[in-house]
Amino acid sequence: MLDSVLHSAARILILDDDADVACAARMLLRRRHGEVAVLHDPGQLEGVLARGVPDVVLLDFNFTPGRTDGAEGLAALDVLRRQPHPPAVIALTAYADVPLAVEALKRGAADFITKPWDNARLVAAVDAALARRRPVAEHGASALMGDSAPMQAVRAMIAGVAPTEANVMVLGENGVGKELVARALHAQSRRAGGTFLSVDMGALPESTFESELFGHRKGSFTDAKADRAGRFQAARSGTLFLDEIGNMPLAAQAKLLTALERREVTPIGADRPESVDVRIVSATNLDEARLFDAAVFRADLLFRLNTIVIRVPPLRERPGDVPLLLRHYLALYEKQYGRPARAVAPAALEALCAHPWPGNVRALRHACERAVILGARADYGIEDFGLASIGAPAAAPALPVQLREEATLSSLERDAIAAALAQAQGNISHAARMLGVSRAALYRKLDKHGI
Repeated sequence: MLDSVLHSAARILILDDDADVACAARMLLRRRHGEVAVLHDPGQLEGVLARGVPDVVLLDFNFTPGRTDGAEGLAALDVLRRQPHPPAVIALTAYADVPLAVEALKRGAADFITKPWDNARLVAAVDAALARRRPVAEHGASALMGDSAPMQAVRAMIAGVAPTEANVMVLGENGVGKELVARALHAQSRRAGGTFLSVDMGALPESTFESELFGHRKGSFTDAKADRAGRFQAARSGTLFLDEIGNMPLAAQAKLLTALERREVTPIGADRPESVDVRIVSATNLDEARLFDAAVFRADLLFRLNTIVIRVPPLRERPGDVPLLLRHYLALYEKQYGRPARAVAPAALEALCAHPWPGNVRALRHACERAVILGARADYGIEDFGLASIGAPAAAPALPVQLREEATLSSLERDAIAAALAQAQGNISHAARMLGVSRAALYRKLDKHGI
């Protein structure tokens, strides 16, 4: 039974046979994300996907009464992963199903949530999945695409470093494709057959940091109703990607350092530590000078993480790659939306190549999608891409933003975000606090405005 017909506006699908559980998740998520579809029978999944593939699927694993092996959910996961542009899948498991969750991660799930869930944890997982969704076959290759010398250097470094066990730190602005570099490192490593698990370190509450990363034992605190594996255990024999590492509080940094130094973690409530076998890849958009500021980041942890540093160049430093990326994304969205192939007008192409692209590849992708949807001419004109001050250097206004006669609410919001990002030196968490919104909400607004 499908409670809500999936269409292009529905970004989230909940696949769970328990109507109460599915309803609770839907009510929680629809307040933030609008249309949320619910499906109770995995046998109807392929028919639903034929009408539209969601961005995120919350997937239960047992649907037949009495079954606990998770085979039905794993089969549904395989169906989802076979889609041309597969959704991010978040596994919904019972407390006793940690081995099943690990198997789901190995088969391509993006994350797992234990039931009954913490609302904040579920919302954070969905927000992160929506913000990060990158179909590897299409967007992944394109974000690392380019014949420019900087991108050739990045690919060469990935090829040289991937087969080793060295920890790698990926540096770059928002939207350059840091997670895609991390996935490429994993795919070309000896651990490629293991799990690639991404953790947004900036989104982990300090109060649950140890439980999320290192796990806990039943009864170790009020809501610890069963043993739970942490992210280090779930990524065993694979790669653990620590994103937004620069946004960790100093106290949490000390705990992470201990785990990396000893190559072992102690779950909350456990009597003895457990050895861990993971490769660490981390990423941050912090300026390198700030990383070496002891008030921001511990030097001893930095030296553990940055054995190898890969710097991903912003798009403005490789304008020669813009035509290739434009052709890729325009073709991708023309196919997705059933629109005819069109060329970019010469004047528009020249302006797009000169644009500074403050949101990098992510902003270019967003602009291409807009052009495909809204463009009505025989070719794409510059107005179809909807970029402010195109072809001119971007100048972030100082806070507070001054009202002007021609200002619209949307333009004022964009200016305020740009100003906050400039003042926070690109740090998403700091900018979000300045603007009084959550990190996830700020990510959505960055996508909305192509920043």
